[in-house]
Amino acid sequence: MSKIKQLFQDSAARFHQPRTLAVVALLIALNITLDALNIRLQLTPQLRIGFGFLTSAMAGMLFGPAVAMTAGAASDFLGWVVNNGGGAYFPGFTLTAILAGMIWGLALYRQPLRWHRVLAAKLSINILLNIFLNSFWLYLYYGQNFQLATLPLRIGKNLVLLPVEILLTLFVGRVVLRVEQQSVYNRGRQ
Repeated sequence: MSKIKQLFQDSAARFHQPRTLAVVALLIALNITLDALNIRLQLTPQLRIGFGFLTSAMAGMLFGPAVAMTAGAASDFLGWVVNNGGGAYFPGFTLTAILAGMIWGLALYRQPLRWHRVLAAKLSINILLNIFLNSFWLYLYYGQNFQLATLPLRIGKNLVLLPVEILLTLFVGRVVLRVEQQSVYNRGRQ
């Protein structure tokens, strides 16, 4: 338990660094822009993959759970402000974004970027948050009876997209880590 507490403390301390604030602001802006421009990879008419999860994963990997949770909340709320399409704000989806940031931060912060860590984080997010928690939020938001017929579709979609999302996270994560290692900021600290 103390390791998790230490991760949160180290991550929270990053809020005092201007570089952290600048990079997280860019990740939030990127997330909102991807959503606003509807930039997605359409695999089939029913299966499409969005890229917003990558910004949450990168925030968690670079800055830890506290920063990634805050970035998730800000991305969700500001994304609603910019792209709401007239719909009402629903805080349940913000909670999902916060929890996703926490999972990414706990799995990837100050850890080597390995496929099994990405798999564990993304599988947890897909099952616990995307399938179950978001289904509950949709039930509350729309006031419909929870229909078990839609659950297999949500499960299938999340499991089919899982390998693609893992590969994307590994690829983007390695590029981001390489850029971070070569940044002027890190060269100045040596």
